[in-house]
Amino acid sequence: MRTVVQRVKQASVRVGEEKVGSISSGLLVFLGIGKEDTEADLEWLAKKVTDLRIFEDSDGKMNYSVKDIGGEILLVSQFTLYGDCRKGTRPSFSEAALPLPAEDMYNRLTEAFRQRGLKVATGIFGADMEVELVNDGPVTLLLDSKRG
Repeated sequence: MRTVVQRVKQASVRVGEEKVGSISSGLLVFLGIGKEDTEADLEWLAKKVTDLRIFEDSDGKMNYSVKDIGGEILLVSQFTLYGDCRKGTRPSFSEAALPLPAEDMYNRLTEAFRQRGLKVATGIFGADMEVELVNDGPVTLLLDSKRG
């Protein structure tokens, strides 16, 4: 699993004219699911994102997690994180999971965050979405469950 995690002051996602998910302070997590991803990848990512200490304490040091600050997560599927651009000028997505297993993993990750006590908003899996955010910092991190 690959993610782009952004610390945000607020974020929302629209499908067409409808706002389908929004959060205040927390994390915007773009999620790509690979065809080789397993339950172990899902558990690793759920724990890593929940415990990432990227929110500042009173001294300005990154010592708090999203859970520590009572923050929220906006989880948005993004298969293009598995785009391979090494050859030519058109990305190959051959390492991305097929839609049905990917959607199942996406839903299970959403539930894993909720089981950890987090409020989670989502986009709509596979939809053409518009994402708006106010990046806080900016703080943007790349996580890949295969690279640890």
